[in-house]
Amino acid sequence: MRVSIIMLWLFLPMLGQAKTTFSYYKCVTDKTIVYSQHPCAPNAEQHTLSHSDPKAPPPDGRHTKTLNNIERQQLVHRLKKTLRAKKHQAAILGRKRDEATRDEQRRISRMMGKNERAKTLKEVKRNIKSINTTYLKEVKLINKEIASLEKRLKRLE
Repeated sequence: MRVSIIMLWLFLPMLGQAKTTFSYYKCVTDKTIVYSQHPCAPNAEQHTLSHSDPKAPPPDGRHTKTLNNIERQQLVHRLKKTLRAKKHQAAILGRKRDEATRDEQRRISRMMGKNERAKTLKEVKRNIKSINTTYLKEVKLINKEIASLEKRLKRLE
């Protein structure tokens, strides 16, 4: 009797550290990421969850919703960062355009003769028009990307 009590006290710490484990699969598709108990695609990655509470029941398979929410939150966070970067890029383009326009306009204010001034004025106008055209093309592309990112972000939120 006494030996069995001593054995019980020796094995009790081992029982308290028993772990419950559960495996799941993460499948990446073109549009989303899916978590499943079974492989859902050839590129499925197996992951294992473990819990050290022996009294806790094993997961019932409803954890996929939580994992998908976490993945969605990460996607939203990445989209917000990308969106902020694109807006910053558009602002930088505006500054560069303004600086180039100012440089061209400074050329007019230099001391020169009438003929040379008229020739320079035409060249400056042509250069400013070229700068604005290039700027508008680049900003149009960035605005399309921003609109696309905002649309994806709205869909995920």
